[in-house]
Amino acid sequence: MNKLDLKKISKDILDNQIDSINKLEKSFDKNFESIIDFLGKIKGRIIITGIGKSAIIGMKISATLNSTGSPSIFMHGSDALHGDLGVITQDDVVLCFSKSGNNTETIDLVKQIKKLKINLIGITSEKDSFLGKKSDKLIVYKIEKEACPNNLAPTTSTSIQLLIGDTIAICLMYLKGFKTEDFVKYHPSGSLGKKLTLTVKDLVNEDLIPGINFNSKFKDAIEEISSKNVWGNCYFKK
Repeated sequence: MNKLDLKKISKDILDNQIDSINKLEKSFDKNFESIIDFLGKIKGRIIITGIGKSAIIGMKISATLNSTGSPSIFMHGSDALHGDLGVITQDDVVLCFSKSGNNTETIDLVKQIKKLKINLIGITSEKDSFLGKKSDKLIVYKIEKEACPNNLAPTTSTSIQLLIGDTIAICLMYLKGFKTEDFVKYHPSGSLGKKLTLTVKDLVNEDLIPGINFNSKFKDAIEEISSKNVWGNCYFKK
């Protein structure tokens, strides 16, 4: 067996992704601007849905929207058909991600959303698919082929879906004037949250600061420092 040229394979994969990103620029047109404007004005939430790998991408996009000031719920396409459609209200809008827009579950899901008369925004690579034709608003992206050597496993298509979702979220941040202090409200924990919110006061436990009176004996100072489990300077109480 010939040794694989992994460096060339990696470059080909990257070139494939870059080519698709360059093509995606055409999708960010006046239609895209109108969709952002529409999403910025809705009273409800942005419901993200999809099937398979598109669903996994949708989960991340929904989380990003929530942390950047656009209330969102992820609703798996399959679960939606088994009761989760009840989470949608008339004030919400559904964003449905599907590369083909023609798989059976997506078709069934779209039919039900239309019956509920909920605004539907389709994000697909096939304009003439069932999703493409039934969507109230549509974002179409084009890819020549997946990075998968068999052109089967969702790879490039999911990368593009993720980029579209992140672009929507960031555009809405600009539209709503979402600032750092707003981000902190929704992201107080983790290394990022601590970097933005942690103060010296948060790190200091005043009950553990050793202190003694001027007239105290030296052994009292030792006991005070030992009991507070802090070895260092001991201040004097007035």
